Amino acid sequence: MTVLISGVALWWVAHLFKRVAPGLRAGLGAKGQPIVAILIVISVVLMVLGYRSAEGDFFWGRTPMLVGINNLLMIVAFYFYAASAAQGQKIWLGTKVRHPQLTGFSIWAAAHILVNGDTESFVLFGGLLIWAIVEILIINAQEGPWERPDRAPFKKEIVAIVVTIVVVVVVMGIHYALGVPPWG
Repeated sequence: MTVLISGVALWWVAHLFKRVAPGLRAGLGAKGQPIVAILIVISVVLMVLGYRSAEGDFFWGRTPMLVGINNLLMIVAFYFYAASAAQGQKIWLGTKVRHPQLTGFSIWAAAHILVNGDTESFVLFGGLLIWAIVEILIINAQEGPWERPDRAPFKKEIVAIVVTIVVVVVVMGIHYALGVPPWG
């Protein structure tokens, strides 16, 4: 569990670095980007290794209903990601939510807690969920009021929906190949 907790903690540090210590981060200049990127990669490796090796209590298991809810939430989460990717004008969701990527990340984390129900999932996905919420709160406090972006043409909405479905299917295929069947 120590490796898992270390990975989550390193994720927090790497992502919050520029928000919590902006002067120090700015002092690193362009050299800071690869350092932060390496820290994030290391944190992901630690989280994966820690999650796979951790042992903890088991509170509930995968049921067809929970897997179905998880899969629906994954579609919503990836759609939030698609909303964050649009530059300039935003698809509908991007005009309603200030932080679509962090919101999608939060939905992803909560859905994985829901479907797994074990201590390792509470540590990993719960830690990442809390990080996303903290990140949203810090950004809101530092940047002040949000100006809603202009809405993109409907064609961009269709593209976002198609991309969302393709990405969800690919991610499900990767899960299946890794031995984690994503279907109930």
